[in-house]
Amino acid sequence: MLIKTADDRTRRIGLLENLQGSPLLADWQKNKLKDELFALRMGVAGERDAAHYIDTYYRDGENHAVIHDLRLSMDGEVAQIDHLLISRGLNFYLLETKNFSGSITISDAGEFSVTYPNRRTYGIPSPIEQSRRHAVVLEKVLDQLGIQGRLGVPRQIRHVVLVDPKATIKRPSPKVLDTSMVIKADQFRSWHTEWVEKEAGVAELFGSMINLRSSSTLREMAEKIARQHRPVDPLSLPAYLKPKTAPPSSAPPVPAPPDVARASPIETRTPPSVVEGEKKKRLVCEKCGEKISRAEGLFCWSKPQRFGGVQYCRTHQSDFQ
Repeated sequence: MLIKTADDRTRRIGLLENLQGSPLLADWQKNKLKDELFALRMGVAGERDAAHYIDTYYRDGENHAVIHDLRLSMDGEVAQIDHLLISRGLNFYLLETKNFSGSITISDAGEFSVTYPNRRTYGIPSPIEQSRRHAVVLEKVLDQLGIQGRLGVPRQIRHVVLVDPKATIKRPSPKVLDTSMVIKADQFRSWHTEWVEKEAGVAELFGSMINLRSSSTLREMAEKIARQHRPVDPLSLPAYLKPKTAPPSSAPPVPAPPDVARASPIETRTPPSVVEGEKKKRLVCEKCGEKISRAEGLFCWSKPQRFGGVQYCRTHQSDFQ
């Protein structure tokens, strides 16, 4: 039964593509984002192909629940699980997808490297160890959700690494290191059947029988786990990769006061007294120095936009009409 499909990565890919043409990014930032874009596209393709093989056999069944693209967060730790397959016997299969089309080599010490057709070889982090770290977070989430085995029988967690069907795998001797969990994506069904029928011990099979749940209970558990998914914001960027703020092309104009901006050219003439400072209100014409009436002074003071806050006689008031 299919519980959750992979999140849509379209917005993330679009962001990384658009930033390649940004004038606000340095070349080294664009190179970092270009690498992320390449890895994201490869990862999406690999997970999509693996999901196809998994869904073909398990999405419509009643004995297994499938969760694609599950991101869990617990106690500051994060697990990004590509695919999670859960059986009715409480067996959890963590499927880690690696979309490498070159030749994969696993050393006797469990170190992974990939050699591409151009003969360049790159060391890569161990996907097995990566899956084991994810299991630590998953175990905490299962404990919090109360998904436990019965009669003290523990849950079983299995790690599987799915690689591109076109890739080649060079392994150490099984006597030195067991790497049977690293398989091509199109072989998972066969691997799973063989493991259940041949590899699982009697104790594990007996434990699975004790932990056996109904199909409806399996669905409820899987849906409860899927609700713990904590997706990443597709438009987020680390601080060191964010575009710089664009510098202003010129200093912004200083806006005029609202009342002055609406005044007429004649009304905005500034008398000398305004430049010199605030003038005391007195019954003397600012221009000719002659005494004026209180009515003339009040008339000027009531119209500061026109007379600048000073007073004029009737004769010189006409200069501001």
